[in-house]
Amino acid sequence: MRCPHCGTIEDRVVESRSLANGDVVRRRRECVSCNYRFTSYERIDEGLFMVVKRDGRREPFDAHKLERGVSRALEKRPFSQLQIENLVNEIEDETAIISKGSREISSSVIGDLLLKRLSVLDKVAYIRFASVYKHFMDLDEFIKEINKVGQETE
Repeated sequence: MRCPHCGTIEDRVVESRSLANGDVVRRRRECVSCNYRFTSYERIDEGLFMVVKRDGRREPFDAHKLERGVSRALEKRPFSQLQIENLVNEIEDETAIISKGSREISSSVIGDLLLKRLSVLDKVAYIRFASVYKHFMDLDEFIKEINKVGQETE
């Protein structure tokens, strides 16, 4: 694997860890040349599936886009990058299972899966993600969603 710091291709694996129910292997690597440490991920490539957007467009599923959304929702919350990666991997696995037959999945299904996970994980992150995902048009819709989340915790 090419070192992101110096570009040398020789490295050694320092640590390996299984993630997402064994579907992903996280490896810590160290460059033999400059001793820079970096992380790589290994997963089975089952081929791309398409995400059907609200307007009918189709685009390839992008786990990095999902991770950016999750990271924004969990920004300044007490969650590590590893926890975020695990959450993204779980959602990616679930969407792959759901889309198996048609090789397509609606963006709303992905959003709903993420909202369900966030509502259990962190209420603030849930509201942050819901405010973007549900396209609140005014303050009343936002307040209704906050009240709904508040009632679920009681």
